Amino acid sequence: MPSGDTDGSVPHVRVLGAFGLRAGGQAVPLPVDSRRLVAYLAVHARPQPTAALAADLWPGIGPAPAARLLDEAVTGVDVPGLLTADDRGRRHLDENVVVDLTEAMLLVRGLSAPSTVRTVREIGCPGTALLEADILPSWTAPWLAVERERFRQLRLFALEGLSGTLTDVGRHDDAVAVARRAVQSAPSRERSRRALVEALLAGGQVAEALAEYDRFQQLLRNSVGATADSELDRLLAPLDSGWPLGPGLHRPVQRWGVGMPGAARPDRRGRRLAAGSPASGR
Repeated sequence: MPSGDTDGSVPHVRVLGAFGLRAGGQAVPLPVDSRRLVAYLAVHARPQPTAALAADLWPGIGPAPAARLLDEAVTGVDVPGLLTADDRGRRHLDENVVVDLTEAMLLVRGLSAPSTVRTVREIGCPGTALLEADILPSWTAPWLAVERERFRQLRLFALEGLSGTLTDVGRHDDAVAVARRAVQSAPSRERSRRALVEALLAGGQVAEALAEYDRFQQLLRNSVGATADSELDRLLAPLDSGWPLGPGLHRPVQRWGVGMPGAARPDRRGRRLAAGSPASGR
């Protein structure tokens, strides 16, 4: 979403994909500890008590040394309008600072709004660049693990949902492109692969849909040595012949779950496809 900053004077913090700080239109280098501090405050939008902040950033060294390191990190952030403190001394980024993670979360919420269907039907696919990278993927700090995984699940779910919406309104090329971005981020995630297969089938690309199924099955065999019961099986397999799940294994299943050119379209009064079923255990 637009930040409203036209001259680059407002600091911009990036934590998606890699860390970055810009102020006055220029990249700003920071000392290591200052960079960690700014990244922490970008990921945790609420004001942070200094004791808890220091303990998270420098675990295991004791409160007094951690507090000194925090003071040094704050001093190292020589960027006007970036850091501030509330009346209780809690640290946070200034409210005017633009953070890409915050904008990404706004996009996630926007894609779940009822108006999204009308928007993509009339305007087209919104930009999804903010949903295509994890939070600081190369960083190993313990405080990042939960927030990184939380955002990862939210962004993938948003991409999958957007692909489904695009499929529903007939924008098949856009639906395939969005689903491919989700698959690239999480190749072994069945929900993402399923969104891609649905988009391909809806656009009449049956051979490519089957190829995606085969790639997914091969990935599972290479990683875990087996192919689990999958909603993709029911989506793709014809009732009259069954679909191979692995060497010598077949299961009778329903016909195509997504309408194809020349094929009767199933009743879509309910959900397009359930996220899982008792049969699959997912």
